[in-house]
Amino acid sequence: MHPTDKAARVAGAVYLSMIVTAPFSLVYIPSTLFVRGNATATANNILAHQTLFRLAIVADLITAVIFIFLVLALYRLLSGVNKTHASLMVALALVSAAVGFMNVLNEIAALTLFRGADFLAVLEKPQRDALAMLFLRLHGQGNVINEIFWGLWLFPFGVLVMRSGFLPRILGVWLIINGFAYVVLSFAGLLLPQYQDVAFRSAFPFLLGELAIMLWLVIKGAKVQPLPAPAS
Repeated sequence: MHPTDKAARVAGAVYLSMIVTAPFSLVYIPSTLFVRGNATATANNILAHQTLFRLAIVADLITAVIFIFLVLALYRLLSGVNKTHASLMVALALVSAAVGFMNVLNEIAALTLFRGADFLAVLEKPQRDALAMLFLRLHGQGNVINEIFWGLWLFPFGVLVMRSGFLPRILGVWLIINGFAYVVLSFAGLLLPQYQDVAFRSAFPFLLGELAIMLWLVIKGAKVQPLPAPAS
């Protein structure tokens, strides 16, 4: 196997591993345990399924770690195309991972309030539940802010794919569109939160660029052109 093809498949495998942890914490847990506008019901759900909620916290941390290894694998694959763009890709991804790590603290704070540690005895349970709900909201808003970086790192990534010569140019274009979609969703969530769900449904087809490049790397790898034979 050509080293570039091997690097592509390794990057694809790392990318694919995020397909388990990220949707679990970003989609499944909020839809299963959170009750919008009802702190008491949310508290009861989380206290009844503490292990599930703790798994979501761990999944967020694992996702951030995988993201770091992913961008390093992609740097190894694409740095030969353009080191400046590859370095920018890594820098933006690392900022996103850092934001993700810090955002987990909001989930830990919410769980601490829901459980009612001894030092929180001065607060009534409805007050603790309301404060915990606030931290869950902050965690959600942290993800909205991080969508900016989920989008920005895809711009240099897409450019590198387009210029690589061993990956389809259309995937690079799709990644750039995917990046714009994330940035638009972030600003929509901050400026027009009442239309956030509508914006997500409208942008969903454009967000499949990452899935496309992930599957291509795993299944097809990198199609490296063989060097021409030297003239006799």
